[in-house]
Amino acid sequence: MAWLALVIYLHITLFLIILEIGHATEEDTRVVGATAPGDIIIGGIFSIHGDVDKKNSSFAPHPQPCIRFEPRRLVKMLAMINAIEIMNKSPLLTDVNITLGYRILDSCSDVGRALRATADFTRRADCDTCGQPVMAVIGASSSEISIAVARQLTLKMIPQISYSSTAVILSDKTRFPAFMRTIPNDEYQTAAMVSLLSTYGWNWVGIVTTDGNYGKSALDHFVSQASEKGICVAFKSILPQSVTSPGVHSAIKQTARTIYENPKVQVIVSFAKPAHMMYLYHELRDEMQRAGQNMSMSRVWLASDNWSSASFVPGNLTLEDIGHIVGFTFKSGDLSSFSEYLSRLEAAGRDYTRNNTFMQEFYKHLNASKYYGEAELVSEAAKTLRGHTHPTSILSVEMAVSAIAQAVASICRSRDCKASGAVRPWEVLKALRIRPFKLREKSYKFDKRGDINLGYDVTMWRSDGGNIRVHEVVAEYHPHNKSFTNTNHSTTQQLRDLKDIISKCSKACVPGEFKKTTEGQHTCCYECINCTANHYSNSTDMDQCLSCDIEKEWSPEGSSNCTAKANIFFSWQDGFAVVLLTFSALGILLALLVSALFLHQRDTPVVKAAGGPLSQVILFSLVISNISAVLFVGQPNDYQCNARQVLFGISFTLCVSCILVKTLQILLAFRLDPGLQLVLRRLYQPYVVVSICVALQVATCICWLVIKNPFKDTTNNPTTVLHYCHEGSYLAFGVMLGYIAVLALVCFICAYKGRKLPQQYNEAKFITFSMLLYLISWMLFVPVYVSTTGVYLQAVEMVVILISNYGILSCHFFPKCYIILFKKEQNTKTAFKKNLYEYSNRTKGSISVSAVSDSTDTTSSTGSTTSLHRGSVRRHSLRRRSSF
Repeated sequence: MAWLALVIYLHITLFLIILEIGHATEEDTRVVGATAPGDIIIGGIFSIHGDVDKKNSSFAPHPQPCIRFEPRRLVKMLAMINAIEIMNKSPLLTDVNITLGYRILDSCSDVGRALRATADFTRRADCDTCGQPVMAVIGASSSEISIAVARQLTLKMIPQISYSSTAVILSDKTRFPAFMRTIPNDEYQTAAMVSLLSTYGWNWVGIVTTDGNYGKSALDHFVSQASEKGICVAFKSILPQSVTSPGVHSAIKQTARTIYENPKVQVIVSFAKPAHMMYLYHELRDEMQRAGQNMSMSRVWLASDNWSSASFVPGNLTLEDIGHIVGFTFKSGDLSSFSEYLSRLEAAGRDYTRNNTFMQEFYKHLNASKYYGEAELVSEAAKTLRGHTHPTSILSVEMAVSAIAQAVASICRSRDCKASGAVRPWEVLKALRIRPFKLREKSYKFDKRGDINLGYDVTMWRSDGGNIRVHEVVAEYHPHNKSFTNTNHSTTQQLRDLKDIISKCSKACVPGEFKKTTEGQHTCCYECINCTANHYSNSTDMDQCLSCDIEKEWSPEGSSNCTAKANIFFSWQDGFAVVLLTFSALGILLALLVSALFLHQRDTPVVKAAGGPLSQVILFSLVISNISAVLFVGQPNDYQCNARQVLFGISFTLCVSCILVKTLQILLAFRLDPGLQLVLRRLYQPYVVVSICVALQVATCICWLVIKNPFKDTTNNPTTVLHYCHEGSYLAFGVMLGYIAVLALVCFICAYKGRKLPQQYNEAKFITFSMLLYLISWMLFVPVYVSTTGVYLQAVEMVVILISNYGILSCHFFPKCYIILFKKEQNTKTAFKKNLYEYSNRTKGSISVSAVSDSTDTTSSTGSTTSLHRGSVRRHSLRRRSSF
């Protein structure tokens, strides 16, 4: 039995040894980077190494060793340690008698390693023997890792504050309720990039990004926002997530080839990782060399926060080779506190970082290339760290530590936090979300999406004596109003130089042209087509031309604006109008002068023979008719259009009706036909005839004005607007003119019958001529008026009116005025009696000759007829004499 007991003992011992070895192995896999004790433990996840070794093909779960230690990545981790040490000494925590500790692990830029580190934090929350639980986690750096870590921490509601993860998806609190960050998300960064592109007029750009949640999210948001601003993406190049991934070299080579084949793309937006950009630049240089063309690889590169501060990216290339790099970085902070920490680190030596395996590896890394003494090694380490210190990388980490410290302090004011389990992670999360915190006297607060949005600093890389400076801030972007402000006036010229760079698929369409896009092409690739007539474009790159208001405006082909149509009408300044107006004014003046002369000579035979009072009525009507002619000039209005025709129609009707009365009077006095005499005596009621004639015309005009009156109208020509008077009813217009024509025709016939009267009474000849002139002019008016268009249509009627007025004035009154003024001897009763006597004798002689020729057949009748005629002539002669 002893041997059996011995075998059992050996098996138990062996089992315990294996169990211990396994536990030790598990502990070894969870490599602790940096730790410090405290009442409240803060976890940290930093990417100290660039990748993991994935060559192990074992199917068993195993931790993959980290590779590519990068000293520049230590800075953010040390910033967290410094911020915690400062908080432990501050009254904020000393007043509540607690200290903060930390447990910082390395994600090695790999999601698997990050999840193992997260498992270490969450296990401590459930394990009483695993040490103090982690109350909050600061990290991780990349969005890809933060998304994976956030899903795991959310199970325990352990608050997570990232210092550089910018994926928009992390702002979704329904999926990541425990995630927060001290920086804005990529939605604001892509908006800033799009705003910068719009500012410089770059609308043909390329995009380079890496695969994964961060790269795809940034790409989607950029494309969406760019399309709203009319910016087109010429190509999208998505590189594998890691530079050690299979196919990454061919992807970078293809990207370089794409950039080479798109020389019009002078601006490239990059969300890639620094290592990817370093390889891309060198591959692009090789591509240019292989092409054998004298072609520059220089471009404008818009660098995201992912690599905008990575000065190692160019390698052995210069900015003259690469071009302009415009970077977007997070807001800068005060480096004085961290500089003091590095000084303490240098003064304390290696023992100060004994609990920090990352620093121990850093010292080994420095000694690998060159052996340093102890003091030299620490000094070289501090110098290297200072060279990698960036103001943007420090502030976001310090804000995260300050937020956690003040949240914990607010909880511990009401309880003893030294007891185990006194504080729960979800309580810290609640305090973080609802309470603001301060850092260097500035107050901050996480918004409802768990973000702190301070905007961005815009940097431009610059060569300085062979070195490249990447932190020179030239502008600030304000996300709330989407605007930029220059911060460094000494670098303003660098920004101005960018305006000379053109990154467009097609040249800009100048005003007067519009963009015509072929189906299937990008909207940024187009032809410039001239705007058609009566259309215009008043800015560059318009999608379509705007239409002119063709009622008032016009434009020729290819116009950049509309020209107001010229308003044309029979203007007062028109030379022809001036001539006609002069004749109108002269006609008025002459009518008034004749009227005055006739009034002065009203008792003379000539004035009485001219009609006496009726002559004054005729002259008055001529004055009104000339005034109506004036209304045909100038820009018409409705009142003017109505008045001019009515004035002319009534005034000229009055004139012609008076002349008609004169012709009846002449016939009544000198025609010897007894039947006609009887009719003429009955008709001869001067004022009744005039009134009836004028009343009929007035009735016609009233009907015209009531039913369809004249009105102001316009005709739109290609470049002008013609203003004229539309006659309303052309039938009424014709009736009005036709009525006057009928009266004139009657006057003409009557006057023609009395054309052989004595010279002093021979108005019939002049009336005949004036009426003939009137009828001919108005007969010519109709075809001319119908065939004439434009400005001078109004002048046609005006000319005819003036001809009619001057015809009457010249034929009726000027001969009388000539006798009154220059032949005064004929303006006497004696002269008129003598002339009448001679006319009577001539009339008697003609009758005798007529009687002799007919004596053979009609002797008795001729005698009686001769007696009658002689008696008639004598009676009319006596009546005519008595009137003088």
